[in-house]
Amino acid sequence: MRPQIVAGNWKMNNDLHEGRKLTQSIKELQGDIPADVTVILAPPFIHLAEISREIMDTPLKLSAQNCATEEKGAFTGEVSASMIRSTGAQYVIIGHSERRSYYNETDDVIYKKIQLALKNDLYPIVCCGESLSQRENEQYFPVVEDQLEKTVFKLSSEDFGRVILAYEPVWAIGTGKTATPEQAQEMHGFIRQKIQENFSRDAGENTAILYGGSCKPSNAAELFAQPDIDGGLIGGASLKSKDFIEISKSFSK
Repeated sequence: MRPQIVAGNWKMNNDLHEGRKLTQSIKELQGDIPADVTVILAPPFIHLAEISREIMDTPLKLSAQNCATEEKGAFTGEVSASMIRSTGAQYVIIGHSERRSYYNETDDVIYKKIQLALKNDLYPIVCCGESLSQRENEQYFPVVEDQLEKTVFKLSSEDFGRVILAYEPVWAIGTGKTATPEQAQEMHGFIRQKIQENFSRDAGENTAILYGGSCKPSNAAELFAQPDIDGGLIGGASLKSKDFIEISKSFSK
């Protein structure tokens, strides 16, 4: 059975004190999370080492929100994959729609980051998705397929086996809009089909594909009940421990 995953992307929120307090609250409630659900916290870079200590000896996992395109050197302000790994983090989010749109990250940049994440024993959570205009012009399938072909589909089968995908309907992030379960399932099913075509049936069956568009306690169960949705990449709702735990309890399959 594919892994069931809920990853909380805190984005640029919470100072260190607030981040520790949120983590402690999640720890207090984590007994309600089913044992077969992997829960990942993705705080800002400067919190990683401290949150790593907070979740030691718990089932909670740790992710960075991004990584540099270079291994090391004179790149002021950047944080490398090896630095992330040294904090105890096991995952890194790559290619989030906000990185693509605000910081002009191209598929070539995203592919370099994926390679460095894998080289440093991190599991990349690789995002893909279409904008509102692409959705309205019915270009969403070609757009997502192109993003995948220029990034994760260039990997070897072995390396791809370490990848988690996250589908982000960009038009549903931070807007209050949410793709219907049917829309989300349609895209997740399409992505899984393309994985099978590019790698193998087993790869398609075993790859976790998360939904990343305004998932909250009120819609998580219906989304997670879809056959090809394996969890969520959660934004705003991950900043409230009770909401985040409720989402983590929303699996029925």
